Amino acid sequence: MTGFVGAGTAGVLAPIGWGRLGAVRVDLFLPVAIALAVLYVVGARRATAADPTDPWSSRRTLAFLLGLLAVLVATESVLGVYEGVLFYDHMIQHLLLIMVAAPLLAMGAPAELLERATRGEARRVVQRALSSKVAEAVAHPVVDFVLYAFLIPICHLTGFFNLTLQHPAVLALEHVLFLAVGYLFWRHVVAIEPSRHRLHPGVRLLFLALAVPVDTFTGLTLASTSHEVFSAYTAQHRSWGPSPVLDLHIGGDIMWVGGDMLMFLGMAPVAVLWVRHEEQRALELDRQLDEARRGTDEVGDEARWVAPGEP
Repeated sequence: MTGFVGAGTAGVLAPIGWGRLGAVRVDLFLPVAIALAVLYVVGARRATAADPTDPWSSRRTLAFLLGLLAVLVATESVLGVYEGVLFYDHMIQHLLLIMVAAPLLAMGAPAELLERATRGEARRVVQRALSSKVAEAVAHPVVDFVLYAFLIPICHLTGFFNLTLQHPAVLALEHVLFLAVGYLFWRHVVAIEPSRHRLHPGVRLLFLALAVPVDTFTGLTLASTSHEVFSAYTAQHRSWGPSPVLDLHIGGDIMWVGGDMLMFLGMAPVAVLWVRHEEQRALELDRQLDEARRGTDEVGDEARWVAPGEP
């Protein structure tokens, strides 16, 4: 197993290749992911036991566990081993965290499960927390969109990225931010958990469409740079793999093309839901018109059968 890879360690790593695809590392994300998986499964059983008529969905459980698996692939596999050495590796890792793991975790509806699985005073505390003004502000779609729109360029176009290469704690913080902001962002798209700000399917589609330029701008900026912009990479003196500038270009292309493709992939089911929503609205409107028409006809029939001289 390979331990944490940070700045200045490129020389002790073998060049990445097919023979290194099985490389792994172990850090704090592994025990945390295991603990969260256990807690989620126990919570799902408690929620089902509390209300057998409304059992916790196995699809939500599967989605959440797959989300945790995606986190481990991004942080503990070969992607985690080389994240501090190759920028394009980091970009693949970033897309896995914020565009694969985060929406899967959102589909698991962990906040709703937390409320349903707790009892007594603990449940009242959870309910107060989830209904607080702070929680309402954090869960507002405009706030979450702004967080996403600022997080991506700040983490990839500023000196913050250098700090992630130099300090393991900052790198771990970046991963947590990707997951937290990603969860808040995708929570409005999957629209599974109860929310005071539930978006119409058409607005959810627009929500995703407006986020596409964020990744496009960041990716194109990196892909068009003519020099290494992160000094921590230069200080490593890596003797294998793509040049520092080419590494940035590959990473930028991955963010631009890969990020946009994943966004468009997320738009497809939302578009289908929008069509179904409009079809249901049309059917409901037809039903209401039919009822109104029948009511009018019944009133007309009663009027025709009124005997002469009756009021």
